[in-house]
Amino acid sequence: MSESAQEAHAEGQGSVAGLPVRYGQIDFDYALRLSTTPEEEDGPVWMVNLMRYRHTAEYSDGRESSLSGREADDAYAPLESLAAVGAEVVFFGDVETQLLGDLPPWDRVAVVKYPTRRSFIDMQERKEFKEQHHHKDAGMEATIILGCQPFAHPEGPEIIPDLDQVPYPSTADDPAVMVVHVIAFDRGDSDLEQSVEESVEESVEHMTAYQNHAVTVGVANGVRIAGWFNVEGTIVGDGRQWDQVRFNAFPSREAFMTVVMDPERLAVQAEHRETAMSDTYTMIVRPLINNIANSCTEELR
Repeated sequence: MSESAQEAHAEGQGSVAGLPVRYGQIDFDYALRLSTTPEEEDGPVWMVNLMRYRHTAEYSDGRESSLSGREADDAYAPLESLAAVGAEVVFFGDVETQLLGDLPPWDRVAVVKYPTRRSFIDMQERKEFKEQHHHKDAGMEATIILGCQPFAHPEGPEIIPDLDQVPYPSTADDPAVMVVHVIAFDRGDSDLEQSVEESVEESVEHMTAYQNHAVTVGVANGVRIAGWFNVEGTIVGDGRQWDQVRFNAFPSREAFMTVVMDPERLAVQAEHRETAMSDTYTMIVRPLINNIANSCTEELR
């Protein structure tokens, strides 16, 4: 962890490297892991960003602004800093519908792949990043940033239909969407003898039972798994603990609704998926950048 981050941690300040952070709580333990992982043990990390904007940008120095929160964040966009450390935006899109999870209602989802954990910290120490960060602080009402690692997903049926042969393919009026699930597994009742680890293991078993059924229904309707990730830490958040993020690509919204309303899937969902989770967000996102599947290929070989 940088010296300024350590000072902020000790003083309980909402800042890192001297930059104000009003949009979430920093997990300094995870920041320490990002900055001190030995080089021989380090490797890529996918930072999943959930973003909620202010209606109007609010700059900490009190200046008046006519910018919306979204426009302020667009002014922040740290593309130069990302390129300098070898990072790449592999997914970016606007949330069209938030189906599960009440607050906050998210506006955008982005995923940045960093070549190492340390490079995430290095980016924030760069001069041009610090100069632009005040725009992010002004525009962002809330954010959750999850450090993630991809994991293998179920293979599905042997025969996978072409996307132009599924019941509801993409059209100009109903183009492809990404459905993003952010998942916290049930950790059990603290009054019971079952440990947290045992509760999570049981929750994962329930989720596996659900997905083994759902994948068959999904593939028949053109679903493609773009990327499933385990969460290793939350660098900025609201104090909640998250376990997985899943990106599932659908050829159309109608295809998604067909899968959602499948009666057999609904029955398995009630028995297993709802039992597995204690908290979740489910969002229909319209992708503007979508290279998330390719970004995971090497790690999943």
